[in-house]
Amino acid sequence: MTRPAVAEGVFAWSPAAGLRPVEDPGPGEPLLVADSWLVRDGRVRGLDRHRDRFVRSCGECGGPPEYRLLEFWRAMTAALPRAGAWFPRVELTLHHVRLRLRPAPPLGTTVEVWATGQPDPRTVPRRKGPDLDALARLRARAAEAGAQEAVLVTPSGVVLEAATTSVLWWEDDTLCLPSPRLPVLPGVTLALIRERAEHTGIRTAHRERTLTELAAREVWLVNALHGIRPVTRWVGGPTKAGTATRAPEWRKWLDEEIPEQLETRD
Repeated sequence: MTRPAVAEGVFAWSPAAGLRPVEDPGPGEPLLVADSWLVRDGRVRGLDRHRDRFVRSCGECGGPPEYRLLEFWRAMTAALPRAGAWFPRVELTLHHVRLRLRPAPPLGTTVEVWATGQPDPRTVPRRKGPDLDALARLRARAAEAGAQEAVLVTPSGVVLEAATTSVLWWEDDTLCLPSPRLPVLPGVTLALIRERAEHTGIRTAHRERTLTELAAREVWLVNALHGIRPVTRWVGGPTKAGTATRAPEWRKWLDEEIPEQLETRD
């Protein structure tokens, strides 16, 4: 039986031994796939969607068979803490499937973004994991400029997403997101928001915009950790942030209505 993880750390998984604590391997073992989400007092948004994305991504790079990954997922879910705020990450490397259990960092309700669009450094933009180190370096540069996030753009300047978040924006009453032809990660939180918009009769559209064209618009950065954060300042550029008129109601919905309770452990 897998013993529930009760403290932060790294836990390797095998069919025979289940989850077991191991030394943190550090940066020496490249990630093939990673996925992460917020757990707050045993409640999670879209955990099944994270599972499906993780399993699909592992299949794309020759990972373990699906039934083994689902065994790991059940063990991992049982081990997640039911109290406190946590930011677990599941990982696939060349030799291991792991759970990295981490306390959640402070959560933000707004975000300031580096207004200098950055060339996309990712090698596998539609799979989370291989490029996390490159994106972390980009965020560090944004922090040096006084911002919390950096926006990735195409060579022609079209907005893709940010280093750790999807980008959404409003044009009049239309909720906009980047074109699916662009190299963007299939975001779980973005999908939840888009589905709510469609179910409530709000028009959605795929559009291609530069940072300049987002000036004075309500722009959101969204991910599984922070949920929805409206951009309140574009740092280091002439772009003006729009007023976040819709964000409070959508944040309330995402934070209060969407999270599901994990099953109680025996």
